[in-house]
Amino acid sequence: MVRDSGSAPADVGLSSPEVILNAARSLIGEKGYDGMAISDLSAQSGLPPSSIYYHFGNKFGVLAALLERTFEELHALFPDPSSFDDLAPLERLEAWFSAACTSLDRRPDYLRLLVAISVGPQKDAEAVQRIVRRIRDYAHASWVDALTPIFAPDGGDDDKAFVEQLAVLGRALTDGLSVTNSFDSTTYTSQVAPFVSLIRSLAEQREGGRKRTR
Repeated sequence: MVRDSGSAPADVGLSSPEVILNAARSLIGEKGYDGMAISDLSAQSGLPPSSIYYHFGNKFGVLAALLERTFEELHALFPDPSSFDDLAPLERLEAWFSAACTSLDRRPDYLRLLVAISVGPQKDAEAVQRIVRRIRDYAHASWVDALTPIFAPDGGDDDKAFVEQLAVLGRALTDGLSVTNSFDSTTYTSQVAPFVSLIRSLAEQREGGRKRTR
C-alpha cells in the first residue's frame, strides 16, 4: 500500500527521485540498508516500484544516489581549510576541524551511513564503491591540506609522508566518532580540544627533535 499523499507534506513539489531518496534515508535509519526492500521504498515514498527501478536501476543505485546527495549536502556545510588561511597553522587546523565537527553534529546520519556502507556487503557494488571512494578521497585531501602547514611547511618528502599518515588517522578518527556518536551520543565537537592538543604536542615533539639534530 502506498502512503496517503497527505502524510508527507515535506515532499510536496519534490521530484520523484528526491521523494525516493527521502524515503530511503528514513528507512535506512529505521531498518538499516539490508532491511530495506524495494517494496518498503514504494510504500514509504508513495511511488510504484517501477518508478524506483526507472530512476535508480536497483537498490544499490538508490544507495549510491543517497550517498551522493548526502555528500553534496554536507559539502555545502563543510568548510575548506583554506577558509582559515589568515590564521597560524595550529589555529587554522583547530578552526577548520571545529567547523567540520559542527557540521557533522548537524548531520550525524552522514558518517553513520558512510561507515555502515563501507564495511557492509553492498560495499563491493561498483556504483557504491565509486561514490564512497570519492567521499573518502575528498576527506583525505582536506586532512592533508589542514595538516601540511603544521608538519610539512617546507615540502620535505619525509614530512609529506608523515602528513599522509596523519591524514589517514584523522579520517579514521571521524569514522570512529560516528560509532561513538551513535552509541554514546558523544558529539564530534566535544573531541576538538583533545585532538588539537594531541596535534600540538606532536608538532612540538617533532620540532624539538629537529633542533636536537641540527
